Amino acid sequence: MGEMPESGYETTAQKKPLGIRFIEWIKKGTLSYKTYQVIVLVVTFLAYAAYHAARKTTSIVKSALDPASSKLGSTAKLWEINYVSQPTERKPITLPWALGDGWAPFDGANGTGLLGEVDLAFLAVYAMGMYFSGHLGDRMNLRIFLTIGMVGTGVFTSLFGAGYWADIHNFYYFLAVQMLAGLFQSTGWPSVVAVVGNWCGKKKRGLIMGIWNAHTSIGNISGSLIAAAMLSYGWGWSFVVPGFVIAFVGLLVFLFLPVNPSSVGADRVEEDESSSPKKSNGEEVGLTEPLLSSGFKGKQEAVGFIEAWKIPGVAPFALCLFFSKLVAYTFLYWLPFYISHTAIDGKYLSSGTAGNLSTLFDVGGVVGGILAGHISDRLNARAITAAGFMYCAIPALYFYRSYGNVSLTMNIVLMLITGMFVNGPYALITTAVSADLGTHSSLKGNSRALATVTAIIDGTGSVGAAIGPLLTGYISATSWSAVFTMLMGAAFVAGLLLTKLVIAEVGAKIAESSRSQESSSPSSHPVAELDV
Repeated sequence: MGEMPESGYETTAQKKPLGIRFIEWIKKGTLSYKTYQVIVLVVTFLAYAAYHAARKTTSIVKSALDPASSKLGSTAKLWEINYVSQPTERKPITLPWALGDGWAPFDGANGTGLLGEVDLAFLAVYAMGMYFSGHLGDRMNLRIFLTIGMVGTGVFTSLFGAGYWADIHNFYYFLAVQMLAGLFQSTGWPSVVAVVGNWCGKKKRGLIMGIWNAHTSIGNISGSLIAAAMLSYGWGWSFVVPGFVIAFVGLLVFLFLPVNPSSVGADRVEEDESSSPKKSNGEEVGLTEPLLSSGFKGKQEAVGFIEAWKIPGVAPFALCLFFSKLVAYTFLYWLPFYISHTAIDGKYLSSGTAGNLSTLFDVGGVVGGILAGHISDRLNARAITAAGFMYCAIPALYFYRSYGNVSLTMNIVLMLITGMFVNGPYALITTAVSADLGTHSSLKGNSRALATVTAIIDGTGSVGAAIGPLLTGYISATSWSAVFTMLMGAAFVAGLLLTKLVIAEVGAKIAESSRSQESSSPSSHPVAELDV
């Protein structure tokens, strides 16, 4: 064990997670760098999907806690399509509670507002915690940090559901539990982005990040399906089951997640720098000079909060995400409630069926995230793509509100389209854009800076995510049309905030086109030059 102190192999081996050491024992050899990358992508995908699955439960249970519409339950009809078909009402096995009964204190006249306040409590703490999680994660082992966050999230998600069996009707109990759940939830995003950045660096760009970011929608979909399936047995199960799921995935993170190459003694593949596509002027593909080129001088140590805000592009994209997440999270928390309280072709869906149907919004979100990433790669224009999607979301929201109640088929089609345009820029900004800005040349690839920048962008967006559902809780009591007007206004402002960056990208493309034409004009192969 101590015969080869110069290698440091034993020390490194002991740093490896237990699951990695077990795999290597089975394999009787060390894992390759590529294998580690696959493990990182899979484990972080599962981790953040579990975060969103736990986060989604509240939206599914809303209409059971607050059956505000007297029509719900009495006129609810089963839609005869396989993936949403389930009993409209089934008595729980052991407890005297049935769908449609409601749950105090949320079943009163102000129940919708109280649910909005619970959402605000969760998201406000989540947003504030996000600003600190990046810095704290930079100074801790991210594997341990993520494990604590996931287990803590599981505990407090389950405690919310425990109110069902404990017959708790105190509003402040549910408020406090959601605030603590939000605090632990804030550990997730900065940590998974930093870990992925440690292993994949500057090759994390639009299409790849768009595919990886499908964990958000996959988590929402799985959380919706689990919560809706559990509703008929008692709403507490809709929280407890996702709580156990995220705690279990947290255990997988502890056992298998390698935080960075040095922690497991992996030889870094120098593809990030050497094989990264370059333009003729040496600029990296995917980075536009007006957005990311700067004289801003970074430091080798963790970047400070104010310094990170000064990175060109951070402020406008963070503010854009504020309004983008306001729209996205309003759908995340209120779409099942909206569906169950809106007559589609003159009929009302049950709470569980509405929850299942709402997953189509996230299916559209998966498509939108991948499409936005691919388009931004092809155009080499993050701001143009994000702004374009936000502007397209405005008519999509209008048509969904105006014509989504015509028929189930129309609702499904319009929901898919709306999810695509709403979640596309949200996914793009939180992944590829964060990677672009977090690996700004002034930061010298500092992954600790990547976590900080990611936390700032997503933390600012999460403030909007807190405000949207809160406002919806109060505005919807008067008019859902007013809610959609608010969402369309937010989408418009989100696009406007990127105007300066859009102009810069357009100017850069015009200048690049002019340079290409000038350099290719004496050549006998101008078309080939322009195609490069």
